Amino acid sequence: MNYGMFRVAAASLKLKVANPEYNKEEIIYAIDTALKEDIRLLVTPELSITGYTCADLFFSKSLQNAAENALGTIVSHTKGKNICVIVGMPIEHLNKLYNCAVVIQNGKIINITAKTHLANYNEFYEKRWFDSGENLNSGYCEKYNCEIGTQNIIHLYDDVFLGVELCEDLWVPLSPSVNMSLSGANIIVNFSASDEYVAKAEYRRSLIKNQSAKCICAYVYAGASVFESTTDLVFSGATAIAENGSILAEGKRFSRENVITIADIDVEKINTLRKKNMSFINKSDCQILYKDKLENEDNDLKYRSVNPHPFIPVDSKNRKATCKEIISIQAAGLVKRLEHIGSEGFIVGVSGGLDSTLALLVTTRAMKLIGKPAGNIIGVTMPGFGTTGKTYRNALRLMNELGVTVKEINIRNACLQHMNDIGHNPNLKDITYENTQARERTQILFDLANKHNCLLVGTGDLSELALGWCTYNGDHMSTYGVNASIPKTLVSYLVSYFAETGEHKIKSILTDILNTPISPELMPPDKKGNISQKTEDSIGPYELHDFFLYHFMRFGFTKEKLKKLAEKAFNGIYDENTIEKWLSVFLKRFFISQFKRSCVPDSPKVGSVSLSPRGDWRMPSDAAFEGFMQ
Repeated sequence: MNYGMFRVAAASLKLKVANPEYNKEEIIYAIDTALKEDIRLLVTPELSITGYTCADLFFSKSLQNAAENALGTIVSHTKGKNICVIVGMPIEHLNKLYNCAVVIQNGKIINITAKTHLANYNEFYEKRWFDSGENLNSGYCEKYNCEIGTQNIIHLYDDVFLGVELCEDLWVPLSPSVNMSLSGANIIVNFSASDEYVAKAEYRRSLIKNQSAKCICAYVYAGASVFESTTDLVFSGATAIAENGSILAEGKRFSRENVITIADIDVEKINTLRKKNMSFINKSDCQILYKDKLENEDNDLKYRSVNPHPFIPVDSKNRKATCKEIISIQAAGLVKRLEHIGSEGFIVGVSGGLDSTLALLVTTRAMKLIGKPAGNIIGVTMPGFGTTGKTYRNALRLMNELGVTVKEINIRNACLQHMNDIGHNPNLKDITYENTQARERTQILFDLANKHNCLLVGTGDLSELALGWCTYNGDHMSTYGVNASIPKTLVSYLVSYFAETGEHKIKSILTDILNTPISPELMPPDKKGNISQKTEDSIGPYELHDFFLYHFMRFGFTKEKLKKLAEKAFNGIYDENTIEKWLSVFLKRFFISQFKRSCVPDSPKVGSVSLSPRGDWRMPSDAAFEGFMQ
């Protein structure tokens, strides 16, 4: 299985300026190295056969002949090898000299791309030597028996289409890669000779990231090395591989050795995002060259980094900024709904658990936005059969420290009365026993909201909605579900953010809540008074379910691919059987629980995954799940 992956590499190589014979050997060495790593596409820098800094030597027939001979050897070396190689050299065509990328596969030149935008400002003066490919358009190069042009697309594998642009093409307002992407290219390569000066590297890096995001593609960048002439400029050998706005791999700059930067591109992911993005309009301006396809049967994801917590930014600085942004979105949604309805304040059921804690914290932030006192929030704690002393005390302490109006209503007697009314034995601790409590609490909260002209804030999160881990018409319902787009793994980080940025007294309470096992507390505590009903013991680890949820909803991956990605992401944490078990649980629960999601309250979208039936996710409530379990 290749799991939709395609392995690529960007190489920056040792070279000698104007010495194709030497450079040829370095390119061949790179090819052989790439083959050992099962690389399917190898990209070398701009004018890699001659060197970029040959200047007026480009006009030398001796250099041109030497480049042609070196190219012939490289082409022959690829015969019978399962790799596509792209090299750079000057090519004479119709009495003009072009700066070209030569695409080689299985002993043949399958395409030549001429550089469109020639850098001719400041330190660059390429128009002295080369003609623009824009004047060439496309055609046939008899000398090399292949197509030559500026925006040809090469069909490398079943769903892999390659587009080529050269250096300056990336820096202009309308890059050739835009048109090629709209015409089907999902991997763009760039041969570059970008010199270095202060701050340029980061700007170049941002261009690569942004181009891959804008074009919903993979972008493979290979820059000229430190072995270019240093008469006036220094090159660093920058290499980078990006995918849809993220840098997958980068090579060391200023290296005195060959650098080969490798990554596994998720082509399936790119293609899925394009299908879902209706603003990504297909064009047919570019010619697609259907040549002999590469073999790409196996991929072990060796060069694919998989984040085990895709909802959480890896960088701590970005994580804090993300938390701040999410809380602002949540609070803004609450304020708008409050003002529209004309309510006096908010009702929040506070259990001492993570979800209700986050909802209460966001609600207090909303009240600050409109200059109303925290006392306009009524926090309600409703001890039941499973409430432990720890969560009860934390609920009261948190509400008191935040200054909200505290109300306590014990639900035990009401639940016993209800079970008696429906003829249920309270000693039978089944789903009826549990849901009786959840629905009793919701009834209390809605009635209090009516009584005090308040808006009832829902506390349930995205992970619970995905798994159906909520009581229908119980905690499933509210006036506004402020946490409905927050996965469980992110809830913890948001509460931690409040702990870090809030007052000292709140920090100790929030820390204790963060260290409390996740539980609905609907079953009686154990003999020591501790939580006996732990959610993750019943349905599995939330970090696994959030991982499955993200990749299933965003990219529609198969069970087999979800399992493979999870094995990579959680290597050493969960074994293969454990991942298989909880993945099956996730898929089954996700499908059978859609009826609960089809009628959820309004809620603010805060990330790329949302289960709102009015927004991101429309699914029949009785869709069969068996086919997705294979």
